Amino acid sequence: MGLFKTTFLVLLLIAVAISLAAQFGLLGGRMPNDLGTRDGRLKPPSMTPNSVSSQAGLYPDHPQKAYAQIDPFPVIEGGPQTLQRLRRIVEGMEGAKVVKADPGYLHVQFTTRWMRFVDDCEFWFDPRAGVVHVRSASRVGRKDFGVNRARVEAIRARLAG
Repeated sequence: MGLFKTTFLVLLLIAVAISLAAQFGLLGGRMPNDLGTRDGRLKPPSMTPNSVSSQAGLYPDHPQKAYAQIDPFPVIEGGPQTLQRLRRIVEGMEGAKVVKADPGYLHVQFTTRWMRFVDDCEFWFDPRAGVVHVRSASRVGRKDFGVNRARVEAIRARLAG
């Protein structure tokens, strides 16, 4: 067998193995056990460029502070009402699953269709600041290629519209 055929066969086997691993949920990662709020803060951004957070500025020495920073959501008709609207928006999005919904907090898992990667997205109503803070992060991998930011901005656009 020639080098080309061997290389092609190896790449094909790798692709099949990755595809099977994805379909069995092996690429989704484990749900972090430290989500939610603590002392008025969501979890810090990831140490790698695969997350966004409206509270990234609270961590001035964080290596991903500049990459991760995103604006919080405005409150519309009160914090709990805004979270209810956000819940309705995300429930209509592909791959979304609401994990936890309280009057002041919402946690949503987004699972990609083909590779079954999972991102955790959190929304928290901050009554002192009068905004809804957001954090969205990939469970696995070092980069998300802007997926979390694009998703949060798409949710923001739907909330405004």
